[in-house]
Amino acid sequence: MINTRAFKGLAFLASAFLVANANAVSVQPLREGVLTIGSDLSWAPFEYFDGDKPAGFDIELMEKIARGMGLTPEVVDTRFANLVIGLSGKKFDVIASALYITPARAAQIDYVPYLKTGGALMTLKGSEYRPQRPEDLCGKRVASLKGAAWVPMLGKLSTEHCVAAGQDPIVVQEYESSPASAQALLARAADVQFDDVAVSQMLVKQTRGRLEITSNELLEPVVIGLGVAKGNTELLKALTDQLDQLRKSGEYQALLAEYNLQEPTAEEITAAYVEK
Repeated sequence: MINTRAFKGLAFLASAFLVANANAVSVQPLREGVLTIGSDLSWAPFEYFDGDKPAGFDIELMEKIARGMGLTPEVVDTRFANLVIGLSGKKFDVIASALYITPARAAQIDYVPYLKTGGALMTLKGSEYRPQRPEDLCGKRVASLKGAAWVPMLGKLSTEHCVAAGQDPIVVQEYESSPASAQALLARAADVQFDDVAVSQMLVKQTRGRLEITSNELLEPVVIGLGVAKGNTELLKALTDQLDQLRKSGEYQALLAEYNLQEPTAEEITAAYVEK
């Protein structure tokens, strides 16, 4: 005689197994069963250490994506300037580190676009120098994250705007992390800091108001993408599919709202790949 209760139990387990495998994807990560993620954990609120655990928007997003792929997420803390090199050197499967999409980077890696943001200018609280736009930076020492997307723009602006008009050049001082840039500003080793607007807002809070944002609009609006090695089309598709699933479930929109972030439009994504 068939044990009806046992049969139903086996049927339930089989159904759960099929659902789990339907959600899993057949990618070949660097380590079996693990999605290795390169991220600079000094860039709050996108990614940072909460105690000894990775936290932030990108970390939460990748946990959801990895789970949907049937993989365990593992974050490799890597300084921003070394992320693309690390991806090419197969130190991780994907970059999730508020990586701005630029034509130059797009020639080296592939992207899954998922966010938009932009820059802000920040000075010491109460400073008489209150820059609003990059054009206000002539003759100033600008602290910046090493390898940031706006560094080439500042170099070009310095030559074509500042020097061409008879003004002193912009002196860009690159640091390994945004907190290190902020420390240079606090120590008066720099006159102003150029950084992501969300990161700048976090630094203002972390320094308890010793710094303040002086720009009043989003500077150099950019699109952010997950970075995947060229030719890894299987992983690129899997990440894209999982992001689409999170959109359909509403989890992605809820995460954006929690961090006060925005999703780029199709037009903004297309424009991100075009040299300005």
